[in-house]
Amino acid sequence: MKIVILAAGIGSRLGNPFPKPLTPLKTGKTIMEQQINNLSAYFNFDDINIVVGFKKELIMESLPNATFIYNQFFDQTNTSKSLLKTLKKYHNESVLWLNGDVVFDKKIFELLIPYINKNQSFVSVNNSEVGEEEVKYTLDTKGFIKEISKTVKNGLGEAVGINFISSKDINFFIKRLEECANNDYFEKGLEMAIQLDGIKVSAIDISRYSCVEVDFAEDLEKANKSL
Repeated sequence: MKIVILAAGIGSRLGNPFPKPLTPLKTGKTIMEQQINNLSAYFNFDDINIVVGFKKELIMESLPNATFIYNQFFDQTNTSKSLLKTLKKYHNESVLWLNGDVVFDKKIFELLIPYINKNQSFVSVNNSEVGEEEVKYTLDTKGFIKEISKTVKNGLGEAVGINFISSKDINFFIKRLEECANNDYFEKGLEMAIQLDGIKVSAIDISRYSCVEVDFAEDLEKANKSL
């Protein structure tokens, strides 16, 4: 299994002059350092790939021993294309990926690893919150994800930015990401693969643990309180 951290975006909503994953937390670590530490507690550091773009040198200098993939079109594309660059490189393997702005409790992986071991694709979700601006989801009659986007009506919960595509599903996902528009989020490609290729994606409720996507100053405050 390979691991991908999506860190190419400009992240303008937080107002930093530097990439959002380099935002310092009250622990003294940056968001990305916290992510790397949490991942390394369960997985091999050498399997982690960081997709960079905006002010990439700052991220690369902060983690000189990490593996990087450069999305040179970071200012023209969204997460669908950043993720696609890595998945095409590892198209025969399963991939765990996360957004570069997620602050989370590493115990989340105790819930997720059994699904990884079963090679079952999943999206981590929080069923205790359904924010209007967040990515939401619904389920089909068999309990797998049916729809996933920011525009879903009557969402059951919100996606938290930690996801897994199995080795049996990855090439369907790659095909659909290739069809996505440059400004699409990766969830568009996932929804297309679900609806057009019939892949089965579980929704794993991690709401017992803290997990915050940091888009605004109030999110950062919430994340710091959880640490």
